[in-house]
Amino acid sequence: MKILIADNLSEFVIDELTKAGHECTIDPSLSAETLPGVVSDHEVIVVRSTKVQPAVMESAKGLKLVVRAGAGTNTIDKTCAKEKGVKVCNVPGVNSIAVAELAMGLIISIDREIPHNVLDLRQGGWDKKRYSQARGIYGSSLGILGLGSIGFELAKRASAFGMNVFGVAKPGRSVNSLERIEKAGIALLSSRKELLHTCDVVSIHLPATPETKHLVDKQFLSQMKEEAILINTSRGELVDEPALIQAMNEKGIRAGLDVYANEPDAGFGEFRSELAMHSNVYGTHHIGASTQQAQDAVAKGVVEVINSFANGELINCVNQ
Repeated sequence: MKILIADNLSEFVIDELTKAGHECTIDPSLSAETLPGVVSDHEVIVVRSTKVQPAVMESAKGLKLVVRAGAGTNTIDKTCAKEKGVKVCNVPGVNSIAVAELAMGLIISIDREIPHNVLDLRQGGWDKKRYSQARGIYGSSLGILGLGSIGFELAKRASAFGMNVFGVAKPGRSVNSLERIEKAGIALLSSRKELLHTCDVVSIHLPATPETKHLVDKQFLSQMKEEAILINTSRGELVDEPALIQAMNEKGIRAGLDVYANEPDAGFGEFRSELAMHSNVYGTHHIGASTQQAQDAVAKGVVEVINSFANGELINCVNQ
């Protein structure tokens, strides 16, 4: 098959797909705007962050498959793809550990003010008195919204640090799911409101959908504790940014964020965000899934999806 890889992926992907007889074109400089002009007769497109909009499906008459090299597929117009007979597949779960590691790192960094420690030392400052005021996370409570693979990986790590982990009870969970939750040491509370009232740290691990857009709004934030910590390593669309800024100003909410609204498409460039620049935010550059370990696992998953498709088997399809 003729494959267009529109983002940076490991050489493993290229080597393995070439060995399998596929013809690969690699152009990580492509964007949502330029992708339609080069997709031409490719049968498969592989993307990480590059958006795949309806214009792509219109331009690529022979397109059969779009592969998201990761879990979330909100950057791909799945409805239009389905109308055009294009399958959209992802590689779920394999980068869960990487995202959970970053979420845990943000929690610890906020509590101990690690970035500010580093910055002061680099600027020749010494402020032991200020940086000795950390509360510590042992015995504190962590609420996880989204008990998928990332949520469970975070729960393991938080429990190892002595945090009490909570989720929200939902009707219809299977016996196996409830057993897994219990085994992970996650206590279920009756409602999201109760979780927000209870927890010192709230970490969000939900997909971007119409239902979750601006989930973190004024009401959500009003239910959180004073000076609580909010972690978002999922999608920027889940947060009403002006509402979060207001909550940080008025009730001392602190935030560890890896994702933002209107992020740049490119991997490098200028990004002016009032939220990201706020003094209560410890931010990273949408790197949650970007460890070498995670990218190696994603690469293997991409190869498996494409080779399976070429052999008549559809795996991890999200728009059937």
